[in-house]
Amino acid sequence: MQIHVVAPGDTLWTVSQRYRSDIHQIILVNQLTNPDVLAAGQALVIPEPGREYVVQSGDTLWNISQRFGISVSALASVNQIMNPALIYAGQMLVLPFFPHVVQPGESLWVLSRRYGVSAEEIMQANQIPNPSMIFIGQTLYIPRRSRPVKDIMAYITNLGEAGRREVLEVGRNLTYLAPFSYSIKEDGSLTALQDEAVLQAARANNASSLLVVTNLYEGSFNSDRIAAILRGTNLQETLITNILQLMQAKGYTGVHFDLEYIYPEDRENYNQFLRRVVSRLRPQGYSVSTALAPKDSAEQTGLLYEAHDYRAHGEIVDFVVLMTYEWGWAGGRPLAIAPIHEVKEVLDYAVTVIPREKILMGIPLYGRDWRIPWVEGTFARTVSPQEAVQLAQQYGASIQYDETYQSPYFRYRDETGQEHEVWFEDARSIQAKYKTIEEYGLRGGSFWVLGVPFPQSWPVLRGQFTVRKR
Repeated sequence: MQIHVVAPGDTLWTVSQRYRSDIHQIILVNQLTNPDVLAAGQALVIPEPGREYVVQSGDTLWNISQRFGISVSALASVNQIMNPALIYAGQMLVLPFFPHVVQPGESLWVLSRRYGVSAEEIMQANQIPNPSMIFIGQTLYIPRRSRPVKDIMAYITNLGEAGRREVLEVGRNLTYLAPFSYSIKEDGSLTALQDEAVLQAARANNASSLLVVTNLYEGSFNSDRIAAILRGTNLQETLITNILQLMQAKGYTGVHFDLEYIYPEDRENYNQFLRRVVSRLRPQGYSVSTALAPKDSAEQTGLLYEAHDYRAHGEIVDFVVLMTYEWGWAGGRPLAIAPIHEVKEVLDYAVTVIPREKILMGIPLYGRDWRIPWVEGTFARTVSPQEAVQLAQQYGASIQYDETYQSPYFRYRDETGQEHEVWFEDARSIQAKYKTIEEYGLRGGSFWVLGVPFPQSWPVLRGQFTVRKR
């Protein structure tokens, strides 16, 4: 997989010719709604012929395997497909091997260095008993280079039929699915959630489901409601019992607490509550995880931050999600949602107090469209990356890329004369986030939130990582 940035004058045909890639494969993997219109600065994912294949309508895993001379089991295994029937048009599959014709002067050692695999792996794939027994013109099959194995989590808020279909389609890319959310009631019980459809879809893809517990009340995180729980041992025991019963009834594999705007004086109460949860759930095989506000120091002030004790959570729970997004929040000035230098500032602190193997870095799947000049009290419109590109195409805007933020943006003027500024994610910015996960040696990443069309995120993910399945 490669990434191409559209230059003025580019057409999809010229791009496909440049990379010797099938034009229909490019259309499918990027889910281009109007292939005849490209925006300058638009990023395109380009499948590599012979190494990757994008599923077309009517394909089956069997006919794809026959086309490339690969067994169905090998193709399913390398792509982490649990059920061969669960493939969808637009999915990019990687091939376990690709052909190479030996050229003069090439040896197994030269090929191993070029392709990042060992000579022994090439010998095994081609059943070569002696490394000197290769010849010019011989076709060798080069095994796919191994990728780092990472945990990938995604929250989901659409729990209906559309959500079920999306989880079926993208679930092979997930370690954990986190339906959002069960809210805590005053008596320690939990609100209801019609999550059965997405849970079933997660199981079909061997994705573990996490029961998300929040202190949401009437659409907002409620400080008083969680304070009542954290200050009452009996209420905590009731809540933990209800969580345990719900997980057992619905097949959840762990609990994930997203408790926000906790009073600073309840910081240690929250830590003790987590210890109590772990002592009851871990012996029964359940995981416990938390979502943490993006802090760059232990002394960071503010209601969102102070009760989130990074060091304690790193010691107590199985893993944490750092909510490294929302710098460009809807009620603020135009800005990248997750500027990479800000994300790294949070990580620089986090890795000093939380084991790296317990950290999932938060990744946004959305962008925002602000009216400018920005006026305090106004709110941006949330847009998907796909919708952002369509806006640039519609209004003839040129997409720019901020190297400091590692984020694309553009401005346009609508039919009323109102000027807008849009910040969003594309293949380049999402790749920068995946590389940051690898650079810091983190456990993995966590998406907020499914239901926002961003087809490029998945092939880029597959190019960077192998997803851990538990």
